[in-house]
This record gives sequence, structure tokens and C-alpha cells, in this order.
Amino acid sequence: MEEQNQINQKIRQRIINQSVAILCDGNNIERSIHAISNNKNAMIDFDAVIPKLLNGRGLNRLLYFREGTSISAKFAERLHENYYGSVIPCHKSADIPLTIKATQLASKVDTIIIMSGDSDYVDLVSYMKGEGVRVEIAALKKTTSKALIDEADYFHEIVKEDWFVYKAPSKYVKRV
Repeated sequence: MEEQNQINQKIRQRIINQSVAILCDGNNIERSIHAISNNKNAMIDFDAVIPKLLNGRGLNRLLYFREGTSISAKFAERLHENYYGSVIPCHKSADIPLTIKATQLASKVDTIIIMSGDSDYVDLVSYMKGEGVRVEIAALKKTTSKALIDEADYFHEIVKEDWFVYKAPSKYVKRV
């Protein structure tokens, strides 16, 4: 643990002026957290994760790609208010829209962090690195492709402290 802290300190000293885009494959991260936590109400805690991912660097964009149309307006509003982030609904999976956006952002940022463990992104990571972009992966290690971890410049492990269990308000309030 101490060795990792020293590495992080060295990284922070070298890349503090970097501009970072975080592209999240929402379905992939959600499914991974649900599988590990055994709870469909478990959700990523962006307030815990984003500062760790940035490690002192500047956030240029936060884009959350989500399959389907049932995206919480409250969630989208919170991402926008706290991080000027956007939720992007996808027709099917997030792979293609996330890949297109990553290539569009390549000339505008120093680092792209892809929040997904999906091996479908291995070729994207390889391409982006060839374009001179630092590419990092943030995901749950147990559900992340080893090939993706190996191809990335850095792997951020999402751990239990990085998610929470949403407790829906009860429909019936007991009055005393």
C-alpha cells in the first residue's frame, strides 16, 4: 500500500496539468457492481471515484453512456451539477458511441479514462495510445478483461468503497 502511495505521488507530480476525459460505459459498470455486490440497487459513487481517478488532474469531460431510455433525470442532473457531466442514451450498447466520442476527444485531452472492463475496448485503447493519448481503465478487477488491463497505460480498481446501495423511499410513511 505504501508503495502504491509513492507511485501515486510521483504520478501526481508529473501529470497534474493534464486534461482528462472520463467516459463511462454505465451498463458495464452497473452490471459489474450488481454481480459483485449481489444487489441490483448498488450504484457507483461518483463523489468517491472521480477524485481518485483524477488524482489532482483537471476534468475536461465526464460522459456516462447508458443503454436504453430509462435514465434517471435526477442522476443526469446530479452529474451535470457536480461535474458538468452528461448522460448519453445509447440505442444498443455503449461500445460504438463511446468509441466515437473517444476518437473525437483525442485531440482535446491528454488522458481518457474508460470506466469499463469490457474487452471490446482493447482495440480502442490501442488506437488511442497510438494517437498519443494516455488511456486508463477504471473498473472492478474481477469483471475486467485481462487484455484490457494489459493494453491500458494504467488500471484503477473500483472497490467496494466506490459504490453504495440505493435505498428507495418507502411508499407508505408510518405516521405517529
